[in-house]
Amino acid sequence: MGETGLGMMAAARDPHGRGSVVISGLTKSFGQTAVLRGVDLEIPDGAFLTVLGPSGCGKSTLMRIVAGLEQQDGGTVAIGGGGVDGLRPDQRDIAMVFQSYALYPHLTVFDNIALPLRMRRLNFARRLPLVGRFLPGVSATEREIAAAVRRVADLLQIQPLLARKPGQLSGGQKQRVAVGRAMVREPRVFLMDEPLSNLDAELRVHMRAEIAQLHRELRTTFIYVTHDQAEAMTMSDQVVVMMEGRLLQVAPPSVIYEDPEDIRVARFVGSPRINILPGRVTGRGGIDVLGVEVPFASNLAAGSAVQVGIRPAATGASRQAGESGLAGTLAYRENLGSDLFLHVAVPGVDQAVVIREEPTEIGRFPIGGTVTVRLADARIIVFDPAGRRIRPFVAAAGARRHG
Repeated sequence: MGETGLGMMAAARDPHGRGSVVISGLTKSFGQTAVLRGVDLEIPDGAFLTVLGPSGCGKSTLMRIVAGLEQQDGGTVAIGGGGVDGLRPDQRDIAMVFQSYALYPHLTVFDNIALPLRMRRLNFARRLPLVGRFLPGVSATEREIAAAVRRVADLLQIQPLLARKPGQLSGGQKQRVAVGRAMVREPRVFLMDEPLSNLDAELRVHMRAEIAQLHRELRTTFIYVTHDQAEAMTMSDQVVVMMEGRLLQVAPPSVIYEDPEDIRVARFVGSPRINILPGRVTGRGGIDVLGVEVPFASNLAAGSAVQVGIRPAATGASRQAGESGLAGTLAYRENLGSDLFLHVAVPGVDQAVVIREEPTEIGRFPIGGTVTVRLADARIIVFDPAGRRIRPFVAAAGARRHG
């Protein structure tokens, strides 16, 4: 993608810039069902933030309220430092890309992209198909609109499609046109609601890269809603994990994966899912996991129950007799070519423990064989019984033991 003359490409990231979004105390209910429960979120100008969560968590409702398509019950939304709660969608200077593309089937690609500018710059009389073009100023405005459409088409590499209609386009081409129609308005904020969900897997990967590159080119604010963690983790500066109408954690993708604040975040992000094992704090600076002690310094009382999270890639498996770890039976193997995942049934654990191994090791692990899940070198993440994160205790520098 090359340079364009679009004005929105210039702004540096600014917490109070034209594309900043501040959401404060947002609540929304449909009947007796609370959908948003006091959402607070600050998005700086130029950021790429993804709202990630399962279906029904409230993420699309949050997006629609920011867009002005839905009215909140309480709380406020500000864009660029100014409140927008009383403004119609067309007055908020935002552009939305929908899951369904929402293209007009009877219009060409050129006219679909040009439509927002014509609606904004030409009054009703000047948009009339027969007499409008003869009114003063219409020709000059249409030339400006055509130039803007061609700049966007050049950036998205859809120039050859401008004369076609949506029925003649592939899914990926329709998605580019929908993005182009949003871009041509030069909005303060792009809102994208599950824009890739109708595409096949290969095209989704391609479009993820294109959208991320587009954000780097434009440097305007993107708010992206999805239930697909791959989209969130590969494109975003910041990820919001949302469940049951609440924001559980807001952080860069690597932090969401490596350092989750809530067990629900740990379980939702990561494929295969994180292993959750029962444990109890020992009096020796560790945690007993089903009879195997794992080092973990904490200030919790000995005997306290905890939940221990271990990513499949954070430990390993062994068939050597006498190896320290959790003994189980290999129930299933997933050979994905680049990775081998072993599903081990361990007594005392409700779900199979999943371990990542090298695919070349598949011959060492027959189905039904005994496998020891090694915990000695595991990178563990610890949660209390309610699912809140417990961090290891680190003594202050220079502290001395008395007694």
